[in-house]
Amino acid sequence: MKVRTTYNKYSKVPSSTGATGYDVARRILDAHGLYDVQIEEIRGVLTDHYDPRAKVVRLSSDIYHGHSLAAIAVAAHECGHALQDQEEYAFLRFRSALVPLASFGSNISWILILAGIFLTATNLLLLGIIFMAFAVLFQVVTLPVEFNASSRAMNQVVSLGLIRNEEEGGARKVLNAAAMTYVAAAAVAVIELLRFILMYFAMNSED
Repeated sequence: MKVRTTYNKYSKVPSSTGATGYDVARRILDAHGLYDVQIEEIRGVLTDHYDPRAKVVRLSSDIYHGHSLAAIAVAAHECGHALQDQEEYAFLRFRSALVPLASFGSNISWILILAGIFLTATNLLLLGIIFMAFAVLFQVVTLPVEFNASSRAMNQVVSLGLIRNEEEGGARKVLNAAAMTYVAAAAVAVIELLRFILMYFAMNSED
């Protein structure tokens, strides 16, 4: 709700420069010699992301064509990930390495956990917890990656003159709101993991 409220507010505030999300992304990438990184338009709302394998910044239509503060902030954030990739940012590399384990762990963990609970099989529950831990670790590692990308984004839009001084507050609010969704997701994932760990110890104590 916070992200959408903030996004909706600043998507109605036009930037003084009139630059679109595409313009901003291209300026940032070119300023760092990333001429080979392409920018593509995709469907959806807030579906924007950077694909490190394809070396592509994908922007939703509203961001790609938009010239609001929200469009500038989101486009710059995704370029922040491209800059991380260029510099081989450690947390981005670690997160990318975790993707297969996190994806598999997220899919299989619930099956093992539910089987362990219904069958009162602590070994299955423990195995499910271990697999879930990989997915949770992915969420936690995502935090520094996203906050760093937002920090880079602000630095770029300011240093390249893509926004004016009085617009910095609005752009920062958009970036902070987006980052908080990752904080919320990580917090929920950690609490959920702790709940099952406590359940595991409770089942063991009963035995």
